[in-house]
Amino acid sequence: MLIAACCVIALAVSAGGWVIHANDFDIREERVTIPGPAQPLHATLALPKSGEKPYGLVIFVHGDGPADATRDSFYRPIWESFTAAGYASLAWDKPGINGAPGNWLDQSMHDRTAEAEAAITWARGRTDIDPHRIGVWGISQAGWVLPEVAAHRPDLQFMILVGAAVNWLRQGEYNLVAEMRHRNASEAEIATAFERRNQTLRLLHSGASYERYVAEGADSPPMSAERWRFVGENYLSDVTDQLPRVTIPVLLVLGEEDLNVDVAETERVYRKLLPPEQLTVEKYPHASHNIVRADLDNTQGIRSVLVAVFTPRSLYAPGYLDSLRDFVQRQPVR
Repeated sequence: MLIAACCVIALAVSAGGWVIHANDFDIREERVTIPGPAQPLHATLALPKSGEKPYGLVIFVHGDGPADATRDSFYRPIWESFTAAGYASLAWDKPGINGAPGNWLDQSMHDRTAEAEAAITWARGRTDIDPHRIGVWGISQAGWVLPEVAAHRPDLQFMILVGAAVNWLRQGEYNLVAEMRHRNASEAEIATAFERRNQTLRLLHSGASYERYVAEGADSPPMSAERWRFVGENYLSDVTDQLPRVTIPVLLVLGEEDLNVDVAETERVYRKLLPPEQLTVEKYPHASHNIVRADLDNTQGIRSVLVAVFTPRSLYAPGYLDSLRDFVQRQPVR
């Protein structure tokens, strides 16, 4: 029993040491506060551990949902890739998350645009950041934020969009069907879900109160009052009016097993509205909405958790992290 106990302890110590090693990224993190348009932004600046200053900078904009600055460490492997190209990264806790003031559910997409622009202004005031090498990276819902930022800031070096949608309503419809089919729902179940969705949309279009929405029983369980307000503010979002105003280089990254976004529509619209010399499209087979291996992301379980803990860099589709580094290295100084 003593020998067995010693073996267990040794294995635990070895596993713990490996986890520490696997999650030791080649970045130096600094917590900073950015003057925001509505309230201060509590942010993390991930800097290279070495290399010549001033560094380039990639400003991160989250997708939907509550998110701290690191997106529960999901961003750290990406930040490490950018440091290899001589770029720092900047992301902030959404309002109301991790002690940050405010409430992210009170925000419109335009409010989020104002946040990103405030971060750009702040970054250009730092001596360790090269003001001519600032780009933006955004995922999912950021696709309705960053094109407006880029339209306002033509001096940005680049824009990287991951799993960006075009139209909020069509994206929601696609996501509903894709997820239900992924879990083998019947056509009858999908039709019922569609009717509930259409009922919710009719209430949104009519400007119904939250109380009426709950009373109608369109969703079971109903979304929260804060979420109802957030959706009502943003559900008509569409990027097609902003994209023609974007003049900077764009990298569009798409996972071919994305259950959230119709990537075929996204690629088609971006190719139509942006000149070919301005747009780079990269598609990853067997990759999810997050450009994570679809077998891990679309069917989450203990295996996904173990990979995230023990080999976090291997979560991502092969080649994705290297491609991000290579893309920013190729961009000319603006």
